[in-house]
Order: sequence, then structure tokens, then C-alpha cells
Amino acid sequence: MQTTIKKQVTIALCTSLLALGTFSCNKDLLDPIPETAFSDQVVFDTPARVDLQVNNMYAYVKTGSFLGGRYQVYSDVRANDFINRTSNAVTALSVWNHTLTETSANDVLSVWGAGYAAINQINVFLRGLEANTAKYVTPVFAADYTTKNVPNYVGEARTLRALCYYAMLQLYARPYVDGNGSKPGLPLRLQAETNAENNNLARSTVAEVYTQILADLDAAEKILPLNYSSAESNVTRAHRNTAIALKTRVYLSMGRYEDVIKEADKIVPKTAPFVAASGVAHALNPSIAAVFASPQVTTESILSFPFTAQNTPGTQNQLAYYFSPGPIGNGEYGLNPTGILANPAWAATDARRTNFVKVVGTESFMQKYSTGSPYTDKAPVIRYAEVLLSLAEARFRTAGPADVQALALLNAVRTRSNPTGAYAAFANTAAAVEAVLLERRIEFLAEGIRNIDIMRLNATIPGKGTVSAVEPTNPLYVWPIPSSELQTNNLMTRN
Repeated sequence: MQTTIKKQVTIALCTSLLALGTFSCNKDLLDPIPETAFSDQVVFDTPARVDLQVNNMYAYVKTGSFLGGRYQVYSDVRANDFINRTSNAVTALSVWNHTLTETSANDVLSVWGAGYAAINQINVFLRGLEANTAKYVTPVFAADYTTKNVPNYVGEARTLRALCYYAMLQLYARPYVDGNGSKPGLPLRLQAETNAENNNLARSTVAEVYTQILADLDAAEKILPLNYSSAESNVTRAHRNTAIALKTRVYLSMGRYEDVIKEADKIVPKTAPFVAASGVAHALNPSIAAVFASPQVTTESILSFPFTAQNTPGTQNQLAYYFSPGPIGNGEYGLNPTGILANPAWAATDARRTNFVKVVGTESFMQKYSTGSPYTDKAPVIRYAEVLLSLAEARFRTAGPADVQALALLNAVRTRSNPTGAYAAFANTAAAVEAVLLERRIEFLAEGIRNIDIMRLNATIPGKGTVSAVEPTNPLYVWPIPSSELQTNNLMTRN
């Protein structure tokens, strides 16, 4: 694993310098100089170069093979709301029909490699940022650079690292509820690696990885900016409310519902209209269609990864390519006619159906992403609607079905798109929670949330078509550890 990362770090540093016109990226120039020394000498010399490294961290995380597209696809097509139409081995067929192996290159190996490459790039940046502190002085750097810019960058880095580890846990490890986090998790790599010396690293437990995730997010919350000067940056860069929102997701996955409430209360008022009172003024947009209309910049979007015509997710990674029919996408996956599409709770007049479900002949598609080639839709990570529904679920589970705020939160999301669909009351907690889970399934269709909800509850992955359901006891329930890691890490164990 680390040999691959070494090459990627080298390329990243070289690319940054190319943007500055320093020299051509030539293997002869790179090999004689250790990457860490090269980074210390050049990359942190000016504010502009540091900014390039910050951008580079985001670039690694939002790569199309990871959180820029494929991760969201994999998380949705594992379940039963989509039907594979093309039998294309490259575009998640093995994820969809649960035939993954340790050598599956397009998913098992690719996500692992991209995830750890991003984590290492973040670790390299954090080490370099700290090692070069003496350089951050006037006149090259602003007088407040070490008290303002540096903490902000550290906060962004730790938020992104937490996000990477959380995402990978949902595929390669058992749910937290299975053994209270005692099952094998991931190798917890927190050092900057530029060679293969530290390849061998045992898996930390699921609980230990979650502890690190929360440590990163707690630290980030304290040092991230409240907001940025542009609406675009408030959507595409981590700020204080980003860390808080991600913590609600993490605690929900751990079943720590009181902590979900504690975190959500920081950004969700007790009563409607539920507009965040500090930091970015997050709120439900009146129109769900507007949330996904170009340029996808609203206060509902807490974090999304952007793309441009010059910076695309890459071939067969684009969300529209998978989910939208032609001529916009390739229609790799259509909506399962017996999945959520057939659920009577998703009304025919619901705005999420009338705006996003595209019928072509006898088939239905989810056209939430609609820019078409060169595919510049933002890849969603977390929206305010998710925080509201997570808080609603946590309150129902802790305070019972009569909780007034929980009902109001659930109905706020539901009636935004289905004005006549408000729930009046629930007979019991189970019914209330089931309503929230159903709403999450509708609201976040094709956004990569479905697998998260299945895994955190240790629930069966439903079958579809000729593909059988996968019980939590089935070895196929979590992805196999990739052969590339098993071959290079002598302390690694199989799932």
C-alpha cells in the first residue's frame, strides 16, 4: 500500500510546483531528493504554495474513484433501490450483485487505494505545515498567519481525514453495533509516509478508529472558521458547522443518540424554521430541485465536492453517468420498480419524484445529477436535511414517539417536497423511527447514504431481482480486505 502512496505523493508535489512554473515533473529530478525534504524546502515557502497543498488534499479526497462519485454509487447500489442495466464490470456490477473478491480492481482495490492515498496526503500536509512554522513570518506571510491560516488549514485537514476513515469503515469493517466496536477495523495510519518502511500495521478496532475520527472532528470544530467569504467556499470547504454535522453522522452510526442530539443542538434550533443560528446559516431550501440545480450552492449543502470542465471526476466515475439516462448519462442503473419507487409513502406528487425521476419507456431513472458531459455536478457529502433527520431519529429513540421537536423536524423535511404528507402522530417509537428511515431513503436517494443506514443498524441488505439478500452474518456483508494490502502489510488480517 505505501509504495503506491509514495508515487502519488511525489506526483502531487510535482503537480503543485508545475502550477508555479518551477520545473518539469521529471523522474530524474525527483528520485535523488527525499520527498519530505523537497516539501520542506519548497512547498511551504509562500502562502500561494501552501494554498496549493490545501487544494491538493481536497483533490485526493474528491477523486472520482473515492468521494467524488464512486463511493456514493457503491453505497446506493449495494441495496435494493437500483437495478443494474449494463452488466458492465467496471461500473459497480460486482458491488451491486455482491460478488466482490480480494482482487476486485475497480472497487475493492480502488477505493482502498484512493482512501489511504488521501489519508496519507493529509498526513504529509499536516507534518509539513508544522515543520515549516518558522517560515510563516512577515513580509512573505501575513502577521496573523500562524494564528489564523494555519489553524484553519489544520482543521480542514483533520475534517477530511475523519471523513476518509469514516467512509472506509462503512465498507471494510463490521458495524459498530456488532460487538460495540470490538471487531477489526482499519489500520490507523496517522504518520506521513514517503517510503515502504511502515507498511506493516495491524488493524485497530472499529471503536478505536471511531475514537480517532471523533478526535479529529472535535479538534477541527475548535479551529475551523465559522464561514468563508463566498457561498461557494461555504459549500466546498470545511468550516465549523461541517465538523459538527459530520459528528452527528458518526454518532448516529455508533448508536450514541444522546451525542447526536448534543451535536445537532449546536446548529439546529428547537423550533421551526430550523435555521442554524451561528456559523453558516444552514437551512432547508424551499425547493429540493434548487438544491441540485447548477451551481448547487445553497445553505442546505454543508459539504459537497466541486468539479469543472477542466477538473472532472474522470471517466465512468460521474454520478450522472451512473444514474441519469441518455443523453445526459449512460443509465448504468435504473430505479428498481419494486424498491422505494413502489413505496406508497413516496407520493406521486412528491417534488423529489416529479423533479428527479425520469421515465424513459418502461424504465425509471434518478436524474438528480443533470449537467451532462463534462459532468460538473457537485458530489454531495452531507446536507442540512440529513442533520435534521438524524436529530429527529435520535430524539424519537431517546424521548419516545410523542417528542414534539422530532416530529417537527421529520415533517419539515417531508413536507418541503410533499406538503400534504405530514405525519400527525406515531403509535410507538418503532413506527416513528421507521418513518424517519423511510424519509432518509427517499430524501438521499443516489447520494450514498443508504448503505450507511443499513450498516449502522446491522440490518439485512435487501435482495433485488435475481440477487439474494445478504444477512449480517454473511461474509459478503462487508467488503473483503484488498489483496494489495494483504500482500504488503504482514500484520493485516482478512475480513
